[in-house]
Amino acid sequence: MRNTTSIAVKELRSYFASPIAYVVTAVFLVITGYFFAFNIVNAQEATIRGFLFPGGFVMLLLAPILTMRLLAEEQKMGTLELLLTAPVRDAEVVLGKYVASILIYLAMIALTLYYPVLLFLFGDPDPGPIASGYLGLFLLGAAFIAVGILASSLSSNQIVAAVIGFGILILLWVINGAGGFLSGPPKAVVDYLALPAHFGDFAAGIIDTKNLIYYLSLTALFLFLAVRSLETRRWR
Repeated sequence: MRNTTSIAVKELRSYFASPIAYVVTAVFLVITGYFFAFNIVNAQEATIRGFLFPGGFVMLLLAPILTMRLLAEEQKMGTLELLLTAPVRDAEVVLGKYVASILIYLAMIALTLYYPVLLFLFGDPDPGPIASGYLGLFLLGAAFIAVGILASSLSSNQIVAAVIGFGILILLWVINGAGGFLSGPPKAVVDYLALPAHFGDFAAGIIDTKNLIYYLSLTALFLFLAVRSLETRRWR
């Protein structure tokens, strides 16, 4: 636990010492703010639903950028080998970097909390869909970040790592489109794997255990694969 915390603190300092976190946060806030305002003006509804799906898709594009340097830069600079030979487990390395990214993401989400504050000041929104919507947005982003960390472990080039992350996430985002060419159990499996298919319930105010398990399992799977990816470096 101490090693994980130390790595997370180190990564947080690196984030704040570079423009990546600031640029990603600014882009996220500008785009989500636009869609929030657009929905309020046009739909005349006291809800955050208007920015949830655009915000989720924007995070799909930003997560690989936020995570691309985490392990790729360590490989390029040759510091990953030193880290792996230290008394630190591979899982602690991955979890430390993941925790740092999650904290940055939580800060990004926290900066959007003035949206519901405005709704409560000038309207009468239902707090249930707001709470579930933010929970869904967090779980979605947490899965994205886990994918980004795996991608960063696969290459020493940050751009390549970002492209790999984009590719995996976009595939998971649109995979249900292949369901139209399938039927029976294969179609059900493909539909289940699609990221957006589990996000709609959160936006509608429904917290389904099936959707929670999906996002948590997906996050755990990609973090596990990132750990296995690091372990293979010991034998190269």
